[in-house]
Amino acid sequence: MKIGIMQPYIFPYIGYFQLINAVDKFVIYDNIQFTKKGWINRNRLLLNGKDEYFTLPLKNDSDFLNVNERELSTDWLKEKTKILNKIKENYKKAPYFNEVYNLVESNFNFENLNLFDFILNALKNTLNYLTIKTEIVVSSTLAINHSLKAEEKVIAICKALNAETYINPNGGIELYSKEHFLNEGIKLNFIKANNCVYKQLNNEFIPFLSIIDVMMFNSKEETKKMIEKEYVLI
Repeated sequence: MKIGIMQPYIFPYIGYFQLINAVDKFVIYDNIQFTKKGWINRNRLLLNGKDEYFTLPLKNDSDFLNVNERELSTDWLKEKTKILNKIKENYKKAPYFNEVYNLVESNFNFENLNLFDFILNALKNTLNYLTIKTEIVVSSTLAINHSLKAEEKVIAICKALNAETYINPNGGIELYSKEHFLNEGIKLNFIKANNCVYKQLNNEFIPFLSIIDVMMFNSKEETKKMIEKEYVLI
């Protein structure tokens, strides 16, 4: 069995979905500390021909809370309208605007304002849209020592799921040792996303935007092909 593990991100870039598609089970962390200015509650879209962040506003709270303890702010109802209007204005000429906008809007209308639940719902609905069948596992449901850190925590998760192979984004090459994993009976591979190029209106192509951008300009079938083929395992 092959597994991948990642933090939760809102409508992440295509590489996130390539990892999910490459494994049998995908573990998403819910009981890790929320980090400011990361990708958990924000991502990038094509706005006025340039990349621009959109952000899920959060309720003011302790910086030490886990992701599953954070809530969207009471301003979310107002902010989501602003974000949706920006998406509508900037992507209305995209070939797959209608179906993708409906997907985004339905996820933004999710009534549970818990940050993790909100992101997990959006992820599952996007995977369903793209017909990716990988099983999603929430980290806190696993019977491991959750105080473990880094490599040791990953190995504990692999063992809890009887994984034979662990696949990590190539950004972890300097962090994880293939030898260490092999000593624990686990094969370690790294996945590297290629630059998936496609036509974005009439602007110069901007890579690695939110999966929303990919789906706006590519059919489900074309998006799925990029997810399946535009990467290498190291």
